[in-house]
Amino acid sequence: MSIVDNKKAFFDYFIEERFEAGLVLEGWEVKAIRAGRAQIKEAYVVIRQAELFLIGAHIAPLLSASSHIVPDNTRTRKLLLNAIEIRKLIGKVEQKGYTLVPINLHFSKGNVKCEIGLARGKKQHDKRAATKEREWEVQKGRIARGDLNS
Repeated sequence: MSIVDNKKAFFDYFIEERFEAGLVLEGWEVKAIRAGRAQIKEAYVVIRQAELFLIGAHIAPLLSASSHIVPDNTRTRKLLLNAIEIRKLIGKVEQKGYTLVPINLHFSKGNVKCEIGLARGKKQHDKRAATKEREWEVQKGRIARGDLNS
């Protein structure tokens, strides 16, 4: 069950491989994510000292958050993967043109997981072609329904 999707990642990148990573979260963050108060559109993944971190993910605290905790909306959050997967990702990211982007946040067996993608950036003409293809699919659907007015 997906909580938050990063649709911008599919527009800006070709996603070549996907990995599911755990997230190190505080209690108020889990509650806020369950309430749907998370956003990963501007987030990205970096590798520091053979560890993965999610930077720029915005999790807005609930109004009922504890008064003795000062929530930080965009703090850096550690991603949990197997060491073998991390080494594989480090090797791929060091190649020219590859990066790691968060694709979605979802629940798996009660835990919040982040699906990250090994991605290659799209050029401007690729983005235009994707937009044209999407518009053509909409137009085909209209033609098939017989709704030619729109």
